[in-house]
This record gives sequence, C-alpha cells and structure tokens, in this order.
Amino acid sequence: MLKGISIAIDGPAAAGKSTIAKKIAQKLNYTYIDTGAMYRALTYKAICNDINIKSDHDLSKLLQETDIILKPVNGSQAVWIDGVDRSEEIRSQKVTANVSMVATHANVREMMVGKQRELANGTGVVMDGRDIGTAVLPNAELKIFMTASVEERAVRRFNENESRGIHIPLDQLKREIEKRDQSDSERTVSPLKMADDAVLVDTTSLSVNEVVDKVILLAEERVRP
Repeated sequence: MLKGISIAIDGPAAAGKSTIAKKIAQKLNYTYIDTGAMYRALTYKAICNDINIKSDHDLSKLLQETDIILKPVNGSQAVWIDGVDRSEEIRSQKVTANVSMVATHANVREMMVGKQRELANGTGVVMDGRDIGTAVLPNAELKIFMTASVEERAVRRFNENESRGIHIPLDQLKREIEKRDQSDSERTVSPLKMADDAVLVDTTSLSVNEVVDKVILLAEERVRP
C-alpha cells in the first residue's frame, strides 16, 4: 500500500473529478472526501428551509446548525444531512443551479475549509473540489488540476443525468457549465484556479482508468525515495 499522502484534485464542473478521486481512493485504500457534496448539502438544506442563499450570514448560521457526514458506501460516498441520507437529493437540478452562489460566501467557505481539513487530518486522503490545492490543502504532496472541453463535460453531465432519470437538453447543460465556469473562476473568495505546483490533466480523450493510472503513477513518484 502507498504511504499516506494528501492528493488534491481541483477542476471545473463535470471534469470527472469525483469519479476519478473515488477510484483512486479505493485503489490506494485512502479516505475520499467530496467537498462539492458538502456545499451541495448546505444548498439543499437552505432551499428546503427557504434560506436566502445570497446571505453569507444566514447560510453560515444554517451551517452551524447542520450535521453533514460523508460515509463510504461500496466504493462511493453517501452524504447524510442531519441524520438522513440525502445523496440523491443533493444532485437535483435545483441544487446544481444554486450551489455556485452558496460557495461564493467567505464565512461559509471558511467554515467548510475547517471541516474539510479535520476530515483530512492524519490519513491518506484524496480530496476533490474547486480550491483544494490552493486553499484547503495547500501543502498537499500531489496536486492535480483536472479539466476537459466544455463539450465533453456537457456530454458527461447529460449521460449522468439520463442514468438517474433526469432529462435536460445537452445545449442547456453546455450553457450551464459555461456559466458555472465563469462563476467559479471570477468569484472573489477562493476562485477556481490551478495551483502553481499542480499537474494539469486533460481528461477529454482519456478513459477513467487511464486517468486513475496516471494520477496513481504521479502519487508513487511523490513518495519514491
């Protein structure tokens, strides 16, 4: 088994981060942490409780009162909110359309980063998100910035939605991804950007297993004497 290190995987929406990160964690027997799911959990609860998602204060207060637990399940990760498994609900189109706004708030991000660092403490970990290598785990031994063309990411999101019974036109998904890219890259707090010491991995023409193997090879290089 590979010595425990921190692997930070960042990148835009639908670049394949979560799928790749889960498989890497499974192969290395590492802890997997989907930080995006944590923001989705807060977004879901805010929507359910009619909380103003434009208010950092209101969302921060809600987060203080919310119990978010990530549980490994069959090589994946279940998301429990206040004792209830909400793994499916947090992937709804309404949550997807609003999570970027929730993630822009400074106090919310500061609280989330604290939670994420606690989860990563003292263990081999694969963590994916938008600002892992730049803000959450700036000292990670391996940082990956994963990307793919907008067209490819739209197709992936379309196929994922179809498999879950969600029917959204491909053109609409492409527009939403472009909008999300702009929002994530231009936000004031912890914008999406590639860390100076990150390795760029374009997944457009690569299979999932090819990307997994590439990242594991890079991880092995980091621990090699």
